[in-house]
Amino acid sequence: MEIKTGKEVIDTEIKALKLLKKYISKDFINVINLLHNIKGKIFLSGIGKSGHIATKIASTLASVGSPSFFIHPSEANHGDLGMLEKKDCIILISNSGETSELINLILHCRKLKIPIISITSESESTLAKESNLKLLIPKNIEACPLELAPTSSTTCMLALGDAIAVTLLKKKSFTKKDFHELHPGGKLGQILLQVKDLMKTRKSIPLTSVTHNVSRAILEMSSKGEGCVGVISNKGELVGIITDGDLRRHMSKNLLEKKAKDIMTKNPKTLSPSTLVSEALTMMNEKSITNYFITEKKKPIGIIHMHDILRT
Repeated sequence: MEIKTGKEVIDTEIKALKLLKKYISKDFINVINLLHNIKGKIFLSGIGKSGHIATKIASTLASVGSPSFFIHPSEANHGDLGMLEKKDCIILISNSGETSELINLILHCRKLKIPIISITSESESTLAKESNLKLLIPKNIEACPLELAPTSSTTCMLALGDAIAVTLLKKKSFTKKDFHELHPGGKLGQILLQVKDLMKTRKSIPLTSVTHNVSRAILEMSSKGEGCVGVISNKGELVGIITDGDLRRHMSKNLLEKKAKDIMTKNPKTLSPSTLVSEALTMMNEKSITNYFITEKKKPIGIIHMHDILRT
């Protein structure tokens, strides 16, 4: 019975989501345009389970570049209405659209002419009628057999919130770099680090001139411990690289007297400072390269080794 009931609940919620998908129409486009053009903040509010969903949606919006906050209806009645300004907008969530705790929020927003977006299952409800824009979710399709506990309705609210957040992300051309700046901590922050955050710079970069002897290049390579040395032109541009493999391939009696330019690998692969560390590691694995020089306008500004990444 337990497995059967569990599957039935999931089937019901899938059915509700499929219905929700059909509701994505011009109203959704209008909501996205409003949120995209808003000059202030996006507030969300709801009570009970709808309030929990509103909190999550606010958090998701904020994490993808749309400043958003949850305002509790009860706290709003005791001073938090002062958080709202004319340049803001608010998304009010209520399955029935008749949640009495939202009344003062609606009145205050009407007074300041703050746009109201509603998420409800009742198109003729008070909330829907008092909103500038409304987004509907399927009604009378709760997975709860008693039709009492919010189940499918909150799932639809949550999915609709994600749809809004992701659509706004794309419309704003929100990038991985932007995401990293808002998520600097934890494993996720580490994955989205850029090579410029880990690279060795200045005197730690193994470099030699095209006119230097190989003997001098070897000393530079050994002293910096990177297993390679970059070869730069008279203009300071990176034109080549010498690795252990290059030394072995050119082994001869007069190797040490040769010029660096005679044995270097020309036009080495480099990275830009903004390359994600995760991308750099993938490239190292695919090309069997243990380190990369980081350049700007062809001039070396750093070097990153696979060990630097793995330590992080």
